Amino acid sequence: MKNFSAKAGDLVEISTDNEVFSGTLIPSVNHDILVLKLDSGYNLGIKKNKIKKFRLIKKFSQERPEKQNIVHNKNLPTISILHTGGTLASRVSYETGAVSARFTPEELLAMFPGLKEIANFRNKLVREMFSDDLRFKHFSILAREIEREIKNKVHGIIIGMGTDNLAVAASALSFVLESCPVPVILVGSQRSSDRGSSDAYLNLLSASLFITKTDFSGVAICMHENLNDKTCLILPACKTRKLHTSRRDAFKVVNDKPIARINYEMNQIEFLKKNYGKRNGRLAIKDKFEEKVGLIKITINMNAKQFLSYKGYKGLIIEGTGLGHTPLDVIDKETKEHAKIKKVLQVLSKNTVLVMTSQCLFGRVNMNVYSKGRELQELGVISGKDMLPETAFVKLSWLLGNYPKQVKELIGKNLRGEINENLTKEFLE
Repeated sequence: MKNFSAKAGDLVEISTDNEVFSGTLIPSVNHDILVLKLDSGYNLGIKKNKIKKFRLIKKFSQERPEKQNIVHNKNLPTISILHTGGTLASRVSYETGAVSARFTPEELLAMFPGLKEIANFRNKLVREMFSDDLRFKHFSILAREIEREIKNKVHGIIIGMGTDNLAVAASALSFVLESCPVPVILVGSQRSSDRGSSDAYLNLLSASLFITKTDFSGVAICMHENLNDKTCLILPACKTRKLHTSRRDAFKVVNDKPIARINYEMNQIEFLKKNYGKRNGRLAIKDKFEEKVGLIKITINMNAKQFLSYKGYKGLIIEGTGLGHTPLDVIDKETKEHAKIKKVLQVLSKNTVLVMTSQCLFGRVNMNVYSKGRELQELGVISGKDMLPETAFVKLSWLLGNYPKQVKELIGKNLRGEINENLTKEFLE
């Protein structure tokens, strides 16, 4: 085996029998493979025994952003950025192979110089975490930070977060902030800011421009509209889902429309919805969540024990098939298990609020079309209408925490735009 005298972060050139590659060396979990980050931003793994020539081009040196002299501009509003992690304000550290975050105001302005033309910025690191590690209590923590910033008279708040659960967090915060006098915009980035294809810059600048130039208030999301770097969309908190693992336009609205389109380069904001929350009123926070709430996805070959595992839970969201169905019918010896599932649902409904959503996402639950749906209603299952399963999950938990006596009445009512009672032809066909 050759001795490759280079470390993570070094710029190297590697030759194989057929090709020559140059890129930054990054750590590899496989000792038999060298991994390069190419100029395109993508990683390439090369087996060491295939390497014919290895050349060190440049040693790694730790780069830090240049210091910025931050001068408060009294003619500009102030925006607070609450960081919870993710790639929005991150760069790849090739020395460690990890993503390092830059959270100070000086570092942020060095990475995104256009910000100082829009507003003054306050920065705070609330947590440094992956969004898939979020717990209900983190929404309470964020709500209290939002409350502090509003008391400090900020014009609006940006929450930087990892994209995987960003839409779920936006939905949860929309319920927690029962009344909110300023815009609270969740912003993420699919690709770190050191990559040429990063979406961080446009997302953050667009959210900032939207906050300073409009009368919007409440919770929303700001992400790329499509694959180019021209426009971002302001997306409704309870009607948005991440539908792609890596594309910059991964976030899409389901059964609704985007709130607004921002063209930062042209300094243009176009509202796509007429009805939206506007700047008035006061802050009201309801941040209790019931922990014993679950979500079960319906698929083929299910058994009663899967449902029985939620015995003792206060609430359960069922992500059913089609119009809102579960396996119930016994049509042969292979489907005898379905009778047991029916009995378990009957038992659960006595002490557990059961809410039906659909794995189809688009369209809405209708449990009156087929006999199976009507039977589920007789068992005590409530229609979740067109709520996204994750939105129904956080809403049910929030209702059980704050309005325990009104849960069955409120779960099917539109409180934050989570239910579209007027699904028109454009959404249903």
